Amino acid sequence: MIACESLFKSYRAGHGRKRVLENVNLRFNRGDRVGLLGRNGAGKTTLIESLVGLTTWRAGTVHLAGTNIARLAPERRARAGIGWIPQERGIFKSLTVEENLTAIARPGPWTVQRAYQLFPRLAERKRNLGDQLSGGEQQMLAIARALMARPRLLLLDEPSLGLAPMIVRQIFDAIRELNRTEKLTVFLVEQNAFHALKLAHRGYVMVNGVITLSGTGKELLERPEVKSAYLEGGRQEVEAGA
Repeated sequence: MIACESLFKSYRAGHGRKRVLENVNLRFNRGDRVGLLGRNGAGKTTLIESLVGLTTWRAGTVHLAGTNIARLAPERRARAGIGWIPQERGIFKSLTVEENLTAIARPGPWTVQRAYQLFPRLAERKRNLGDQLSGGEQQMLAIARALMARPRLLLLDEPSLGLAPMIVRQIFDAIRELNRTEKLTVFLVEQNAFHALKLAHRGYVMVNGVITLSGTGKELLERPEVKSAYLEGGRQEVEAGA
């Protein structure tokens, strides 16, 4: 589904350049659930925005289902099957829930009613404007709206950010169900290591733009350096080869 090879990106900083991504290699197949962990500033959002087309990389390649997408504009990537839910959720706050769902809908299996079945709370709030929703409701709406565009690959940037634990569980249960029933490929960037790695078939850890660890979600949950840095409130980073 996605193959990233040797991605590199940097930007000007003072008299030199600061790396954001360095030699990033990722590969996952249709139906995979993939989690990427990293602290703020690690390069996670830059990577996901590179896949969406909001930023460009200086070197390397990205293929979607065998097609090089480097020259595709964001809207063409969306039509090719990339769905994206940014940290800010990106819903239309001046539109109602139902208008949000229909605004970008494409013909296919996802309908407003199916979206309401996935998130019944949205049906209760269907006439409310986007800015009248709670954070959890906005996240539900962002996911449901992305599905209306018929994605093959769903990219989620920090979906648990700012949400109560009960809502986080609901969101992750919905993602797991979508993957199971729809064979939807999921790429999730998160700081909530427990939920991300419990969900992920495969996980990666990024530090300063570099992938330092990879393995199954279960394997990474058991790594002592992951536990220390992400599960036990530790401050040290997960270093390559640790």
